[in-house]
Amino acid sequence: MKEEIIIAGFGGQGVLSMGKILAYSGLMEGKEVTWMPAYGPEQRGGTANVTVIVSDEKISSPILSQYDTAIILNQPSLQKFENRVKPGGTLIYDGYGILNPPTRKDINIYRIDAMDAANENNMTKAFNMVVLGGLLKVKPVVTLANVVEGLKKALPERHHRFIPMNEKAISLGMDIIQKV
Repeated sequence: MKEEIIIAGFGGQGVLSMGKILAYSGLMEGKEVTWMPAYGPEQRGGTANVTVIVSDEKISSPILSQYDTAIILNQPSLQKFENRVKPGGTLIYDGYGILNPPTRKDINIYRIDAMDAANENNMTKAFNMVVLGGLLKVKPVVTLANVVEGLKKALPERHHRFIPMNEKAISLGMDIIQKV
């Protein structure tokens, strides 16, 4: 098993954290992992993306031009990465802020209304975990138990009190993701 994933959106959406949690989870399962962030100079509001590879075998390079899975959280990222999903691959997008949804017919497309669900459930800080839950439902590259352990590694100890909310957000994401 080898899954090459891009997660892309605006700074402040938890893109890099989501990738880091996914990477830690893979490491705890004894898998080979790469985590390669890319972001603009803006702390919040600028573009951000992270490439994560989770594999049962050695990874030759963290640099990719095509992906098995793309998680898209804004329109500019959709425009940039939709055509870089491999045929037969998967694209997951948050419906909030996407005016022109993906149009490809040779990939599996899923919509998750994560921002709306996070707002409705008073867990806006866990928006990215709603999205991660959707990914895990569609592509269970790591176990939920290891994601919780990954949260403990990725979050500073002062934020560990939010782990139960993050677990609920992951479950919510698993429930609301829909194939388009």
